[in-house]
Amino acid sequence: MADGGRKTKSGGVSVEVQPSSSSSSSLPSAWQDFGRKVRLLLPYVWPKGAAALQGLVLLCVGLLAAERLVNVLVPVYSKNIVNELAAGGPRTSLVGVVCIYTLLKFLQGGGAGTSGFISNLRQFLWIRVQQFTSRGVQVRLFSHLHGLSLRWHLERRTGDVLRSVDRGTSSINNLLSYILFSILPTICDIIIAIIYFVSYFSAWFGLIVFTCMLLYLTCTILITEWRTKYRREMNDQDNDAKSRAVDSLLNFETVKYYNAEAYEVRCFEEAVLKYQHCEWKSSASLALLNQTQNVIIGSGLLAGSLLCAHLVSEGQLQVGDYVLFGTYIIQLYTPLNWFGTYYRLIQSAFVDMEKMLLLLSEHREVQDDEDAEDLQLPAGQLDFDRVTFSYVPGTEVLRDVTFTVEAGQTVALVGPSGSGKSSILRLLFRFYNPQSGCIRIDGQDISKVRQASLRSYFGVVPQDTVLFNDTIANNIRYSRVSATDQEVEEAAVAADIHSRILELPRGYDTEVGERGLKLSGGEKQRVAIARMILKEPQIILLDEATASLDTQTERNIQASLAQICTSRTTVVVAHRLSTIVGADQILVVHSGRIAERGRHEALLLQGGLYAAMWRKQHTDAQTHTDAQQEHACL
Repeated sequence: MADGGRKTKSGGVSVEVQPSSSSSSSLPSAWQDFGRKVRLLLPYVWPKGAAALQGLVLLCVGLLAAERLVNVLVPVYSKNIVNELAAGGPRTSLVGVVCIYTLLKFLQGGGAGTSGFISNLRQFLWIRVQQFTSRGVQVRLFSHLHGLSLRWHLERRTGDVLRSVDRGTSSINNLLSYILFSILPTICDIIIAIIYFVSYFSAWFGLIVFTCMLLYLTCTILITEWRTKYRREMNDQDNDAKSRAVDSLLNFETVKYYNAEAYEVRCFEEAVLKYQHCEWKSSASLALLNQTQNVIIGSGLLAGSLLCAHLVSEGQLQVGDYVLFGTYIIQLYTPLNWFGTYYRLIQSAFVDMEKMLLLLSEHREVQDDEDAEDLQLPAGQLDFDRVTFSYVPGTEVLRDVTFTVEAGQTVALVGPSGSGKSSILRLLFRFYNPQSGCIRIDGQDISKVRQASLRSYFGVVPQDTVLFNDTIANNIRYSRVSATDQEVEEAAVAADIHSRILELPRGYDTEVGERGLKLSGGEKQRVAIARMILKEPQIILLDEATASLDTQTERNIQASLAQICTSRTTVVVAHRLSTIVGADQILVVHSGRIAERGRHEALLLQGGLYAAMWRKQHTDAQTHTDAQQEHACL
């Protein structure tokens, strides 16, 4: 189900150029907030600080004015040729008129100013300006998406976002060209034509042209506005189908696990059928618009031609005047036919931009203050002071959490799933802002410092490791892109994955596949650990960093991590309590609160939640060991 591409003109009738974006069908006219949309684009049209590009913009405007003049002169010289031939004037005079007419046609092109020398030159010069505009919008949007909060990224539909971005940015490539070089010139040509016919012929000719143009533009605008809802419905269905396809392909393994290929194909086919139903309504309404335009144009041409022919037969006008009228009016109708198409293209571009503009207007939940300064980290002490946080209003994940991690200490967070351990790390990394309370590093409120400076001090091994579709070496090097190959290998050795990488056919140049699917869970986790080690952070955050590893590998990496974490402030989220018995402080998180705190031995003596968790894990481990031994004996 492609976009449908651009259709061509047939029989002088403007045809659909399929829109590419969508909004809900309940949205108002695509022209609503026209001023705001244009203001968003204007900074990218006038290239500030680039004198050469500014000169190109002015030159293109000058060429546009020259085209309007040539469009008036072509019919005039066509009339002069006919009159010269009818009068039998001298050959030298006729040759001069023909040469001038030919030069004007060369400059004008095919009668509409769309393929002549001036138009081609203008289009060529505009390429750099158009690229500047497109690049500026795309870079701003990409930067904005990276600046949005984790909450937004967790709730997004990747396929829908990518489709909206692709359509929005591609529509900008043509939107300004349509307005500046198609719609405005056509309106100027209409005004010039009315003035010319009234002054040279009579007011009746001006009235015919004015009435025809007014009816044409009015019908085009009204019917196109009415058709907008069908376009939006069609594009909504297109987005849904694309999102469904992306989700299905991203979850390829799950589809295979449950033998659901037929179900996925059936769902995609249903989405295609819904899209095609909306597409039919859009195409049918387009046919109605084309027929209405043809009737108006034909009626105007008939009325003007009959009047002109009558005046010629009465001797009030020359034969050349009839040729002038016919040439001028047909020359005028050609861009007017395209006016309907360009109007729909502009409207479609605004429809295409709606979701992109919504993305640009998405509020950044976590923003730097205007007077934010860089974080200074002389030691690395962490303080949580009565922090309360909730993902959904009314459902608190953390309640009055208070604790201190002294510089260079290792603190472990333990507790049942959903108790809020990972949320503490996310707040510390400032993926979210707490509803109340304060988080400080060396006495500095992290909400008052720049996020980039804050995160530059952290090294993180997340619970769910996702790798880029790149080589193993580049995935490790991502934490410090300037690192040498030797430094990458040293980090891999510390993460106990160097020997495994060398076993692969291409070694460090092995592609890991999309989201690292070519590697096992343990291998991905060790790559993430190597990436963190390579960064040489001053504060380390480990979220179940060895959960996917076998016992021996876990012991090797724990030894490496113990060495790396020495003299570095470290916060560890752990499920296996045996991995954090040497922590300087253990915080037991339960129902969003710090239920217990202390060292391993002290917590065991308390006989509370931690002691119960320790006994349960010890019992489970013993049962697992006995089962393995019994199986070995059998």
